[in-house]
Amino acid sequence: MLIRISILTAALTAALTTSVVAFPVNFGPGFKTRTATVDGCTISATIGGRGPAIVLFHGYAEDSRMWKPLAVSLASRFTVIAPDLPGIGNSSIPSSGLDMTTSARRIHDAIAVFGYHDARVVGHDIGLMVAYAYAATYRNEVKKLVLMDAFLPGVAGWQAVYDTPTLWHFRFVGPTPLALVSGRESTYFNYFWDDFAADKNRSLSENSRREYIAAYSRPGRMASGWTYFAAFPKTASDFAALAKTRLTIPVLSIGGDKSLGSALGAQAKLVASDVTVVVLKDTGHWLIEESPAETMAAITRFLERP
Repeated sequence: MLIRISILTAALTAALTTSVVAFPVNFGPGFKTRTATVDGCTISATIGGRGPAIVLFHGYAEDSRMWKPLAVSLASRFTVIAPDLPGIGNSSIPSSGLDMTTSARRIHDAIAVFGYHDARVVGHDIGLMVAYAYAATYRNEVKKLVLMDAFLPGVAGWQAVYDTPTLWHFRFVGPTPLALVSGRESTYFNYFWDDFAADKNRSLSENSRREYIAAYSRPGRMASGWTYFAAFPKTASDFAALAKTRLTIPVLSIGGDKSLGSALGAQAKLVASDVTVVVLKDTGHWLIEESPAETMAAITRFLERP
């Protein structure tokens, strides 16, 4: 019986590790979804456009599809690469290493397989943390960095955010929380999309909500998303070491005035020497959904600046 259970467990692990492209990512003409297997993980990324490479790291409660408006806007001037973080979207669930620095390394290696090296890097939410790890680790390859509405664990000011009682989900991990959320994924995710927005009516569309709920409701996906939050203490240790050497590339910090815009701007100035801070008025956490024109204009201006 134990042998049969072990075989079943191994088979499930293998299936979770290799299963990709469960749903289409359609950014329109000129974009294709590609996969690369690196370090036991298959990374799925949608790529299109022409010119210098830009890598877009999505956040939690979303996946690479969040970037479609920005990707389409930038494609005439940049090659846009929008990967799904390991364990999320169409990327596979690795058996270990679901943390910010390991994910940055895996995606970096996947992008090299796709044939790209030097890049501009953009990240939102936990994707901001992966983007910072990417930029701070591969300093000679990253030309610019955009940090979008979250915080940097391990950098002064992070503990106040991490310990805020309203952000209880940072520690909401394990089998009992999984049991509580199972079958109630809509209630769980709508909390983020409604409460973290300045106005829930300007937050994610109903269609986007359905798509993300379906993606995160697949076997193993909720747990893998939560593993990034469980890795915050490790990330804090990693980032405290990385931040000892400040970034010299241009950095844009952009966030909402009803969210973490000001706090992130202060942190960005601690880890980089050339920082532009943009705080969007009447905007919460979901920048592209709540203030699309202002967000995309600020990012585009920054990326195009010589």
